[in-house]
Parts: sequence; C-alpha cells; structure tokens
Amino acid sequence: MARYIARRILWTFPVLLFISILTFLLMHAVPGGPFDREKPLPDEIVENLNSHYGLDQALWKQYTDYMGFTRNPAGEYAGLLQGQFGPSYDSRSRTVNDIFADHLPVSAALGLIAFFIALILGLPLGVIAAIKQNTWWDHLSVGVAIFGVSVPSVVLAPLLIVVFALWLDWFPVAGWGSFSKMVLPALALGMGPAAIIARMTRASMLQVIREDYIRTARAKGLAERVIMVRHALKNAFIPVVTILGPLLAALLMGTFVIERVFAIPGMGGYFIDSISNRNYPVIMGTTLLYAVVIVLMNLCVDIVYTFSDPRIHYS
Repeated sequence: MARYIARRILWTFPVLLFISILTFLLMHAVPGGPFDREKPLPDEIVENLNSHYGLDQALWKQYTDYMGFTRNPAGEYAGLLQGQFGPSYDSRSRTVNDIFADHLPVSAALGLIAFFIALILGLPLGVIAAIKQNTWWDHLSVGVAIFGVSVPSVVLAPLLIVVFALWLDWFPVAGWGSFSKMVLPALALGMGPAAIIARMTRASMLQVIREDYIRTARAKGLAERVIMVRHALKNAFIPVVTILGPLLAALLMGTFVIERVFAIPGMGGYFIDSISNRNYPVIMGTTLLYAVVIVLMNLCVDIVYTFSDPRIHYS
C-alpha cells in the first residue's frame, strides 16, 4: 500500500505540470489582456504595467518565472514551486496567497457542509428506495432524486431564497458567518450531489440485495436490519465511494455560483472576476488547487476501497 501511495503521489507531479502548461497557454490564447479597460489606459502606463509584472517577456519565460524554475531579478527563486502563487493584478497590496488565505476557507467550509448534507440526504434516500422498491417510499425517493438532478443550483438557490427567506422569513437572504446564513447556500449546493448519491445507492443496493449471500443470510434467520447494514450496505457502498471523491472536490472548489447568489465572501467572486479581467495568477492558482484536490480525493477513494472490500489489494 505504501509503495502504491508513493507511486500515485509521484505521478501527481507530471499531471499537475501538464495542467499548468495547458491552463497557461489557454488563458494567454484568449484575446485581450489584464489591463484592457472600457476606457483604454495610456500606452505608457500599459507598457510599465506589463514590464512590472513580466508580461512583456516571451511566454516560455513568463511560465518558468511563474513556476519558479528561473531566478527573478533579485536572484531568487520565487514561484509556484516555492509556494508563491504570484501577485494579483487587481491589487498591488495583496498577493494571490493572501486572497486564498482570506477566502478559500470560506469556500471550503461551504463545500464541506454541502457534502455532509448530500450524504445525510442521499444515502438514506437510496437505501430506502431500494428496500421499499415499487412502493410510495421508492417513488418519493426517486422523485426527490430526479428533482435534485434536474434543477441546477443556480435555479434552486433563488427558489430557496424566495420561499424560505422572503415568504417564510426563516433564514437570511444572504451573507455568511452564522448557522442560519449557512443553511440555504449549503442546501442549494448539496441537493444535486445528494440526488446523485441517492440514485447510485439505490441502483447498487438493488443489485446487492439480489445476490445469493443475501438470500443465504435471510435463510439463516438473521434480522433484516443486520443483513442490510452488515452485508448489503457495505458492499453496495463501494460504487458510491467512487463518486464521493470527485463530488467532494467539486463541492470544495466549485461554490462560485452559489457564493455570488448568496453574497458569500469566498473564492467564487475572485475566480469569476479573474476570468473576465484576465487576472492570470488567480486563474492559474485556482485551477491548480482544484487539480490537486481532485488528485487527492481520487487517491483517498482508492485507499477507502481496501477497507470496504478485502479482495482489493494494491502493489
């Protein structure tokens, strides 16, 4: 297992290198620059800004400087490899590291809460739908799952605001910091993943409960609860684990739209603005962080496999 984990971690570096090169080339291929404005700046100012941030250099030089492969004018290595995501073009007083330190924990907290909501809603719905197949419980669970999959968060969020904030006045319309302000955005973000988990759990449970060892357990007189928890759910959970890793990564780093709707001070606003303003360091940093989270979550999924199914071994 240790050798497998070490090998996976080593493979992470070429993957991230490829992603960094691809992201760097694509964002520079988009027409326009970080200092283009509706009211154009004087050419002298634009030239000074490009020179200050190194944007007047060749693309390969800009990339190696950003990654920290080459020395800066001060003779030091200072780039992504040294843990520095670079300056933000929108503010000289804040670096991308400062933006991440201030706003990334908010996005991560929202994503974690939404993930737990997805688990709490999705797993029981899927299990009940499978156990009570073709009953009204099954139809209700499937209906909720279809609703969650069909209605995107950008549509669900305003609906939750209208019903629970404006009509019923149960929760605040927007903001962050208290429990009441976290409920609606976490629900809006977690309903889609909850529906996916419910459908996957139901399909997996239906397959498992028809296996011979389940019939054997019933023939031995084991209680139905014991059969479902110890035998059926454990084995049915293996396919569900496969999607939990990418879902968690998407929720941790994919809260941009919800943050805009609920005015949450996370990374969402900065990432969206960085795309429209060509703020290259923020784009690169956010994309690479998302890639790292994806790789780590997939590694965690592979490790969990070995605990869920003893037949799975890695060498």
